[in-house]
Amino acid sequence: MNRGAFYGVIASLLWLRLHFPIWLILLILLAIYAVMGGYSFLSVVVRTIKRDVTGLTRYLQVLLRVRSYQKKNWTVPMVFETYVKKHPNKVAFVFEGREWTFKEIDEFSNKIAHVFEEAGFQPGETVALLLDNRPEYVAIWLGLAKAGLVTALINHNLQDKPLLHCIQIADCKGVIFGADFCDAFLGVRDQLDSSVKQYAFDFKNNVSIPTSSINLDMKMEEASPGRLSGPQRANYGDKMLYIYTSGTTGLPKAAVIRHSRYIFATFGGFYACGLNKKDTVYVPMPLYHMSGGCMGAGMTLLFGCTAVMRKKFSVTNFWSDCTKHGCTVAQYIGETCRYLLAAPPRPEDKSHSVRLMFGNGLRPQIWEEFVNRFSSSTRKLQVAEFYGATEGNANIINFDGRVGAVGFVSMIAPSVYPVALIKVNEETGEPIRGEDGLCIRCKPGEPGMFVGMILKNHPIRDFHGYADPNATKKKVAVDVFKRGDAAFLSGDILEMDELGYLFFKDRTGDTFRWRGENVSTSEVEAVISNVAGLKDCCVYGVEVPGAEGRAGMAAILDPERTLDLKVLATGMSKVLPSYARPLFVRLVKVIDLTGTYKLRKVDYQKEGFDVDKIKDEVYFFDAASQSYVPFTSALYEQLKSGKIRV
Repeated sequence: MNRGAFYGVIASLLWLRLHFPIWLILLILLAIYAVMGGYSFLSVVVRTIKRDVTGLTRYLQVLLRVRSYQKKNWTVPMVFETYVKKHPNKVAFVFEGREWTFKEIDEFSNKIAHVFEEAGFQPGETVALLLDNRPEYVAIWLGLAKAGLVTALINHNLQDKPLLHCIQIADCKGVIFGADFCDAFLGVRDQLDSSVKQYAFDFKNNVSIPTSSINLDMKMEEASPGRLSGPQRANYGDKMLYIYTSGTTGLPKAAVIRHSRYIFATFGGFYACGLNKKDTVYVPMPLYHMSGGCMGAGMTLLFGCTAVMRKKFSVTNFWSDCTKHGCTVAQYIGETCRYLLAAPPRPEDKSHSVRLMFGNGLRPQIWEEFVNRFSSSTRKLQVAEFYGATEGNANIINFDGRVGAVGFVSMIAPSVYPVALIKVNEETGEPIRGEDGLCIRCKPGEPGMFVGMILKNHPIRDFHGYADPNATKKKVAVDVFKRGDAAFLSGDILEMDELGYLFFKDRTGDTFRWRGENVSTSEVEAVISNVAGLKDCCVYGVEVPGAEGRAGMAAILDPERTLDLKVLATGMSKVLPSYARPLFVRLVKVIDLTGTYKLRKVDYQKEGFDVDKIKDEVYFFDAASQSYVPFTSALYEQLKSGKIRV
């Protein structure tokens, strides 16, 4: 526009302002904008403005609180102690008939802090925790954090090499193991450095404690319940936890969770989902995961809520527990929703007090049915579906109930929250770049990898990576949308609609999700190869009708048909947790390789387990016999119809 035209527009607007009311002028301008092609954008604005304003308000609440703690240099234990002072006798955790008050959790954690400080552990050192769900689990790592130590939250399903790897990759100077996991720990103890201190917890007497282990219960009886004296032992930006996540390296990666990250994730969940401090939260999820350990237990530690824990998820007891304890909020993962929906109807389905369920993985196909069944006659059940990697710097949430969405990006002001979808190679997961060398943004309707832009030293946008620096480098892309910028690569494929809602589609790389757990295909391949006499194999996830995620399937090179499937099943059960063992086995005569000698899984994955199309022999894991049986057309039809449940 030239200067004369510009002055003409200004003059016209002034004339209109003198002769017409402002509302009419705005209406005229909107009409002109719509006629010139802006109608679709105006439509999006009208349909999303309420959502975006609500989201922005909640995001600002999180940002202000996080920045406040950053300035004060507060840690997670310091925030928790404010609630201990405020209401020491309020119930913090409920577990198996016992109520733990804030004061009891505080004193228990103080004892832990004293024990490990007096044992000579230095701030910044790591201690592994191998224990199941219980209030003491949270109190132990909270106490270690008070001493400035980092806790590696070990998946208690692990054994053998994966367990050893998790302890070693975090450079643990000590291990706390519960009585129920003594055998698993003893299986790897001799391979640990002799300087690693071993603490036995919840053993009934000294006789049952392994030689060279320290009785933690006795040490705690001698320890003071008072707080540690002296200077602050950790800072807001220091490491607090390692939470493990599967990746393309083949073994679990230790994601760094700093005090800042834990505070942000918990605050984000609290405000975005619409919780309040009077809520009682039902937490049946594993505490070694971000969902249970942070989004669940964190509501108690950082907001003073009461949490009701279970050792493990139970379909039978879910709603009865919520009813018994007056829970107003409950956690889920996709699998739990399906299990609850598949259970026979009960009075508790609608007599509970739960107003909100939050989690991830609720399948779009059962979303509305789930809400309708478990809503009471007077209140519709709210669902808050969120998405975000444990270690990631970009979390999104669907708080307005849009069926199937895992979150949204504002179409009005997309730069407010710097996340995006970029095009990637279908087979390799590598970003596709344009002629300028930069990544290509996906348009609405185009699937792409979800990325979060990294801002160094930002309380929310920074990426802290893993214990292994090489693993950290693989999750970062540079020169994404401009020279010199960087982004966290989630490894997940999402798709955005015209309103900015995001929908989860698939995982890239060598992982898939089954029964709420991420499974590393490389890890499973290594185990199968060892059990099967070093035969080549490739493992991948396949969709099963009526089930969330993907079940494991292994294509094993066995041209002579010498593989003993019973031995295979037994061998895998000794090393792999149940969710990681392949549900299907396909015996092939040739294993396809790429040009760089990598196993080609895409074609196998597309074929799945359809025995009407596959010429190879396919076997199905039979839970009753704990072995693999031929997967026939009849079994295939029963699986599709839902007669066989997995």
